[in-house]
Amino acid sequence: MHAKDILIDAYSRIQEEVHAAVDGLGPDELNARPTAETNSIAWLIWHLTRVQDDHVADAFDLDQVWLSQDWEKRFGLDLPRRDTGYGHSPAKVAKVRVDSGDLLTGYYDAVHEQTLKALRQLAAKDLERIVDERWEPPVSLGVRLVSVLSDALQHVGQAAYVGGLLQSAAS
Repeated sequence: MHAKDILIDAYSRIQEEVHAAVDGLGPDELNARPTAETNSIAWLIWHLTRVQDDHVADAFDLDQVWLSQDWEKRFGLDLPRRDTGYGHSPAKVAKVRVDSGDLLTGYYDAVHEQTLKALRQLAAKDLERIVDERWEPPVSLGVRLVSVLSDALQHVGQAAYVGGLLQSAAS
């Protein structure tokens, strides 16, 4: 198995978990926050998708799906166009609200498709290419892809946990 095949498999697992985290939830559950200081399922899925979209597009010199496919307009959030949710205050978290899980999964699926297209074209040597020189040591494509993968899996796990809390409170 080649490195790109492992990455494709791993990113496909994120997609499965994103769908599982929102499946069957209505707007009340998606937008609920266990406390005023915590994140909703909607925010967690939106944020992990925005980060993947932003970082993969940057690493492969692609347009962000958020902007190029009008997801920004479909979501209609009162946030800056390129906002990814990084460092959001509770007030900004509260601005990320959706009417359905389909909006979240639709956006994730579009980002996932772009991610897979980019990954399928990878050669092993590409993973060594430096994509961000603002860090010491500079960040390679391989490190960036694993970082995005790790972040997304953590956030989708958090979304599943919030879903479990909501189910427990409802029963």
